[in-house]
Amino acid sequence: MNDHSFSQKAIEAHRLWQGKIEVNSRVPVDSMDALSIAYTPGVAAPCLEIKDDVNKSYDYTRRWNMCLVVTDGSAVLGLGDIGPEAAMPVMEGKCVLFKAFGDVDAFPLCIKSQDVDDIVRTIYLLSGSFGGINLEDIAAPRCFEIERRLKELCDIPVFHDDQHGTAVVVLAALLNAVKLTEKTKEKTRVVFSGAGAASIAVAQLLLEAGFKNLALCDRHGLLYPGRPKGMNEEKTRIAQIINPEGHQGDLSHALKGADVFIGLSAAGLLTGEMVEAMAKDPIIFACANPDPEIDPEIAHEKDAYIVATGRSDYPNQINNVLAFPAIFRGAFDARASKINEKMKMAAAHALADILEADELSVTRILPDAMDPRIRETVAKAVFDAAVETGVSRI
Repeated sequence: MNDHSFSQKAIEAHRLWQGKIEVNSRVPVDSMDALSIAYTPGVAAPCLEIKDDVNKSYDYTRRWNMCLVVTDGSAVLGLGDIGPEAAMPVMEGKCVLFKAFGDVDAFPLCIKSQDVDDIVRTIYLLSGSFGGINLEDIAAPRCFEIERRLKELCDIPVFHDDQHGTAVVVLAALLNAVKLTEKTKEKTRVVFSGAGAASIAVAQLLLEAGFKNLALCDRHGLLYPGRPKGMNEEKTRIAQIINPEGHQGDLSHALKGADVFIGLSAAGLLTGEMVEAMAKDPIIFACANPDPEIDPEIAHEKDAYIVATGRSDYPNQINNVLAFPAIFRGAFDARASKINEKMKMAAAHALADILEADELSVTRILPDAMDPRIRETVAKAVFDAAVETGVSRI
């Protein structure tokens, strides 16, 4: 089925659905006694207990399993700045995925402002109603400051999925891809196309996982300390710890002899000639959506060993749904106050290790999104890491 067919079917389905989520009651109110327990006068008793101990909000309300999915509509699913109302179908879809793959209840909120102070204050003021916050589709570099400030203010997990969910899945995929090539993390040279929020988060997690030689390339070329053009605070910071040899130049130059290409940028930026210039058995992660940086068939024609994309109609889909529902499931089960680096690293390794040796191949470096092992395995790893790092309330 081509993209146009999916688009037409989606329009028809959304018109029919009139929204992908709804609110359902978990308790009956089919008698006066039931009404008195669920609401007044009985409800006053748990309210007073929560007043004396706010942590009981996790025991007496759905807060323990409720995630806020929030955006300003500024960087939506490859569509760009389309505004909060237009972002709602994506946010509703995200809530559906939370429930389907993690049994996490999620509520969408689209804020009509792109002012950092407005967004931070709005989310913080609502945070007492939720067990966690998933930031979604907020443009860089604003997303970095919003996440940083909310982490300082809130005592619940704050997770920007475009950054950290992507990082977890890419790391898991790369761990298995490198395993198949028999290369080592320390000697694998990785080049990124794109230096936005996702690329920077992926690079940070790869460094923590033991990959030593990384380079990020944006429209102005390779990032390096002191680059005079196209820099911001986050690019300046990451430039201090990547590109160890201080190379300069464009993407074509950067890819000569590289082992891995990670594309988190735009369609068509990787050419067949660039793939040919890479090291033996190159690994290509062309994750731009909806169209990847290179057509997978062209990459294979140029002897790419492993090719992954963000699309479901090609093998090796790098999809955040493999991570975020189970990460929040584990964090919520632990009643975690945050999702820290150890929890993300545990999630990536758990996801990579789901595939047994006889399941792993060049066309299957990650489990399928429908694999029932993901939720239990990844959630348990995240739960254990939360307990071990002291951020669990259990």
